[in-house]
Amino acid sequence: MSAVFGEAGADRALDLLELVELAWHDCYGERTPSDQVIDDMLVVSDGTLDGLVAAAHLGIADWRDLRVAADKRR
Repeated sequence: MSAVFGEAGADRALDLLELVELAWHDCYGERTPSDQVIDDMLVVSDGTLDGLVAAAHLGIADWRDLRVAADKRR
């Protein structure tokens, strides 16, 4: 996480991903999102915490939209 969000942002990014896991479980009944979904969130975040929040929201609402957004950036 430090490589993407810097030393100061890494802890906040990890906190956000913990919230994503809780929301993912409530929405999809799975314990955690797949590694692909997490990777898509990181790609869509553009290396910013604000971007990660937006990517997390998109991924929880519909992971397929997140995948499309990530594929466009790749």
